[in-house]
Amino acid sequence: MSNGKQDIAKREDVRPALLPAVDIVEDETGISLTADLPGVPKEKLTVRMDGQSLSIEGEIALETPEGMEASYVEVRSPVYRRSFSLSRDLDPAKIDAQFKDGVLRLRIPKAEHAQPRKIAISVD
Repeated sequence: MSNGKQDIAKREDVRPALLPAVDIVEDETGISLTADLPGVPKEKLTVRMDGQSLSIEGEIALETPEGMEASYVEVRSPVYRRSFSLSRDLDPAKIDAQFKDGVLRLRIPKAEHAQPRKIAISVD
């Protein structure tokens, strides 16, 4: 049985977030993930692994000129958030992450046991 106060606290910790557009491409050696995070500076971007779960979170740096106030805002939540469950065939210890011009690129290789390999054939 859960405590109602704890359930409310958990819900308050989760801010509404935008889902960034993500492309995932798999090849023989791993996957490439590309996420569009416009307006997010590198300092406000977090990529985290927790077990087999990969999470991406970035906060948009909304700048309003001094002395001005927004009269209309379409982006109410300045946070992008996305999570993925990774296959155990992938090696999260070898993730390569690059971020440029609001685009995050991750390369996650397959673990050695899941990599294709050529088997040598001996001739008798």
